[in-house]
Amino acid sequence: MTTYETMPFHLETERLILRPWAESDAAEFCALLSERGKGTPTVEHIRTSIAELLTATASTGIALLPIQRRDEGDFIGYCGLITGRSTLEEPEIAYELFQRVHGRGYATEAARAVLDAAVATGRKRLWATVATWNTPSLRVLEKLGFERDRVSMEDSGEVAWLTRSLP
Repeated sequence: MTTYETMPFHLETERLILRPWAESDAAEFCALLSERGKGTPTVEHIRTSIAELLTATASTGIALLPIQRRDEGDFIGYCGLITGRSTLEEPEIAYELFQRVHGRGYATEAARAVLDAAVATGRKRLWATVATWNTPSLRVLEKLGFERDRVSMEDSGEVAWLTRSLP
């Protein structure tokens, strides 16, 4: 198995800060997940999830990071690398933002910072999976140079698998 550098866990862009999770993120994380329309998890459940994310980060060297806007200081979503449907050698980039901030380029900006962080780890390829109906998310990935690899059918519907080679 190849050894990779640890991903930087604090990333900054012109408008955003991506940083490690804090217990204080739990309420906002609950609100974000409730926008999926499948109910609202409890804050206690999310605190447990945050602890699990921090443990996974410590063991894998990759992270899913909260996004906050630099000027406003508010939590607007998350972006990072996960094993998800992929592997530690070729992780998956993942992001989700509050609907109120969609269409402002934040997902692209955060994902570009995570892409650069992935390059710094020495990885050669990333994956992304997204529902085929999610055109805005597919556009973000296209802007970042991801290309469609295949489509699969899952319980939640049709999923596009995209990949991007890293320099």
